[in-house]
Amino acid sequence: MRSAFELGVTVGPFLLLWVLAWWSLSVSYWLTLAISMINAAFLLRLFAIQHDCGHGAFFNNRTLSDWLGRVIGVLTLTPYDVWRRTHSIHHSSSGNLARRGIGEVYTMTVVEYYEITLLNRLKYRLYRNPVVMFGLGPSYLFFLQNRLPLGLMASAKYWVSAMCTNAALLACLALVLHFGGLMPILLIFLPTTLLAATAGVWLFYVQHQFEDAHWDSEEDWQLHDSALKGSSHYVLPSVLQWLSANIGIHHVHHLYSRIPFYRLPEVLRDHIELADGNRMTIRQSVGNVRLHLWDEKSKRLLSFSQARASCR
Repeated sequence: MRSAFELGVTVGPFLLLWVLAWWSLSVSYWLTLAISMINAAFLLRLFAIQHDCGHGAFFNNRTLSDWLGRVIGVLTLTPYDVWRRTHSIHHSSSGNLARRGIGEVYTMTVVEYYEITLLNRLKYRLYRNPVVMFGLGPSYLFFLQNRLPLGLMASAKYWVSAMCTNAALLACLALVLHFGGLMPILLIFLPTTLLAATAGVWLFYVQHQFEDAHWDSEEDWQLHDSALKGSSHYVLPSVLQWLSANIGIHHVHHLYSRIPFYRLPEVLRDHIELADGNRMTIRQSVGNVRLHLWDEKSKRLLSFSQARASCR
């Protein structure tokens, strides 16, 4: 019942704002754009619900959760079964230096960075540049990469997930184009999706990229250590915490992903030591964007300049 309520107070405003934005096209394009940008917050929250469905943390009935996740996946441009698998890999290997790559922001060690060629260093710098990571990255990830089951292309199951999501998305856009023309797509669909995608990438980034984050070699890696030490507790204002479905309480989520997002604050209330762990403010998260390389000696995430000074 609680999950159904959370779904209702997210889908309802999302659809209402879509309708309101469509109506406002006859009044002002700027008003339409403003409404669409507000609606990005509810699309982000829908993605968080899809995220809980993938973990089996939303409805008790797993089949119902999975089909809800697939439907939401059309709205979020994310093939549900493909994402669920890659995200599962992320949870099972986060912080493991030997298993980096799938479902995460790739992070090199200082030693690895200085062992590669200058051209590959430049590629890594471009990849980690905020303009690419939070500007071009969300568009590429949600509009292009998600159209194919990259990393899982050997399995027919994930091709079906990607292609069915693509077909449903194209059908929805065709209906919008037929009844409203191009402007609803340009001023409602695109701004809402792009802003929600950017916010989602930002949240995922700050959840594992901070100075005292945690990586270990294969032989030393432990799942619970990685969850508690390698995931942040992103402290947000109450409105943003609600719109992001408490995803900032990420260390608890990684510790036990079957806890529904609306129960995560209760865990912090009942376990003070978790409430105080890995706290990160918005100001601190902005500062952490400059950190790019993991130093295995100091066990810290360093900036390029810090890594260069360390090597000297």
